[in-house]
Amino acid sequence: MSRLVGVLVLVLTFGSSQAALVTKTIEYKHGDTILEGYLAYDDAVQGKRPGVLVVHERMGLNDYAKMRANMLAELGYAAFAVDMYGKGVRPKNAQEAGQTAAIYRNDRQLMRGRVRAGLETLRSQEMVDPARIAAIGYCFGGGVALELARSGADIAGVVSFHGNLDTPNPDDAKNIKAKVLVLHGANDPYVTSEIVNCFWNEVNNAGVDWYMVAYGNAVHSFTNPASGNDPSQGVAYNEKADHRSWEAMKQFFDEIFK
Repeated sequence: MSRLVGVLVLVLTFGSSQAALVTKTIEYKHGDTILEGYLAYDDAVQGKRPGVLVVHERMGLNDYAKMRANMLAELGYAAFAVDMYGKGVRPKNAQEAGQTAAIYRNDRQLMRGRVRAGLETLRSQEMVDPARIAAIGYCFGGGVALELARSGADIAGVVSFHGNLDTPNPDDAKNIKAKVLVLHGANDPYVTSEIVNCFWNEVNNAGVDWYMVAYGNAVHSFTNPASGNDPSQGVAYNEKADHRSWEAMKQFFDEIFK
């Protein structure tokens, strides 16, 4: 059973109504591993509302993933930013992040089990409608969200932002129940056209309900301002692609949660 280890309440005023963005740090477990996720919701929303799982980049659960959870909460969703690595496991630099992410990319069953633990924690929250849940992820997290779908998770939709599209078991796409949206940087040197084509074949052969939006002049990690502004490095923020991809996600949610 999840244990609340911290509570932060931020109060925002909208006209005559009082809306409160509530955030909570939640401990939960996958096997013997203690994890520490981040829940955000607006307590002014009445009744149960859709839940959105947020999966972090390879740097682990940090302020960026929490910011996205807060943004989703402001839209009226209950958002849970999962912890894929474990409590206190937060890479200090890109090298550590790559090594830590590789543990899960090289063991897809571990990856799936870890993200499913987060899914069940979100599903158990009293304000969440368990029949209306989606997952989104960024970079490493986009690949995790897709792997969750490939595991046959009973969720409404998955959104990958500049995520890893490869999988060692393409036939697992036949297990996908969710609708899938992929938001991709057209110039991403890490998710090449060959990888994209393999993904297309995978989901088409499985009859998945999916679509992809590719953003011109965008490279990897285009939604994160911390990625810098030099596309020649292969990783850079792109304000237009960031805004357009968030709007695409919102439209997708309007479709799957209606």
